[in-house]
Amino acid sequence: MKHLQLFFLSLILFVTISAIRVLGEELRIDADFPGGNIKVLSIDGDTVKLQQDLRDTNGSWFYWSFRIRGAEGRKLTFVFTNPVIGARGPAVSNDNGWTWRWIGELGFSATKFQYQFGQEDKDVYFSQGMNYTEKNLKHLLEKYKNHPYLKVESLCKTKKGRNVELLRLFNNETVPKFKVFLSSRHHCAEMMATYALEGIIETALSETDDGQWFREHVDFFIVPLVDKDGVEDGDQGKNRRPHDHNRDYIQRIYESVQAITEQVPKWLDGKPLFYMDMHCPGFRYGDDPLHLEKGTHEYVYFVGIDPKEFEFGEKSWQGLQRFGTILEKERKGTIPYRALNNLPFGISWNTSANKKTTNLRKCCEWGATLPNVVFASAIEVPFANAEGTVVDTDSAKALGHDLARAIRLYLETLE
Repeated sequence: MKHLQLFFLSLILFVTISAIRVLGEELRIDADFPGGNIKVLSIDGDTVKLQQDLRDTNGSWFYWSFRIRGAEGRKLTFVFTNPVIGARGPAVSNDNGWTWRWIGELGFSATKFQYQFGQEDKDVYFSQGMNYTEKNLKHLLEKYKNHPYLKVESLCKTKKGRNVELLRLFNNETVPKFKVFLSSRHHCAEMMATYALEGIIETALSETDDGQWFREHVDFFIVPLVDKDGVEDGDQGKNRRPHDHNRDYIQRIYESVQAITEQVPKWLDGKPLFYMDMHCPGFRYGDDPLHLEKGTHEYVYFVGIDPKEFEFGEKSWQGLQRFGTILEKERKGTIPYRALNNLPFGISWNTSANKKTTNLRKCCEWGATLPNVVFASAIEVPFANAEGTVVDTDSAKALGHDLARAIRLYLETLE
């Protein structure tokens, strides 16, 4: 009888412990991976309360990314303290962050989403966007490691000792007619712009007519991850104190900005310069995932510079609109683009007042001061939705292919 009682007591204890584990004791949520960013406020049954980590950010911003383990077979609800979920919900990855998909219309709002975990979902990643970190760049470079026209250099070392990659694409057996400067991640959380940059790189290294033309005529200077520490640490980047990387082109407190401003003038060699910095805009939160209205954060556009502050200002807008006309005509990818969406100086957020101080200057504005510049602007690539069209890793890369084609045609008109 005692043995039977002990058996039942052991069985009850086992069931109780198992139930506790199911209710969250074994649920593990962390940001301990490149690009990770989260604060876990509480886990109460199947509800997890979260908040993005703002660290050294002035005000609020919306980037977050976390990994969850131990949720197999459960349906969990994730609740944020403020609106940080976009028009297509969170991005989710089931392969350690290599591939991503939007959860779509599975049930989410600006502050909350639900997810049904499969029995095999041991490690699941969620993010505000489709993460792109050093490992993604290394994967791209591995694909082209034997390419004769790609040279991978080091722009500089960051404050934390990380390498900031500099990609040089050129044919050293020819004398280039043009120089093309491209950069992304001055704001480290704006990852979709880097996928578009990948598309440009793919075209420039391809065996297509466009790739051949680039190798005969162009010398590329490309910095894919300007704020490398921020990318890897999972920072917001935007509005970083005392100012972010994209406002550093006068004071130059960041190593990568110092290196760009020192090296690019030497690299120019008197050639015509095409200068483009790549960003993502603000964020429309996902209160109504089916209502994908057009807004300033949900279409591709280029940003005009102040014609009064920069001698190249008027020519810059004219060239920008000419480039936009070419891109609009040649576009083959799914992401829409219309030149009329370009944002001239003095409109919306693109004003002197938004600089807050005259001692700040953006990357594209600094580019406009360089000799022989023929184009200087920043492009904004939406995070998730562009006029009702899905923005994801594939469509962003396709936009990059279109941009590469437009760059070639734009430069050809200058020959």
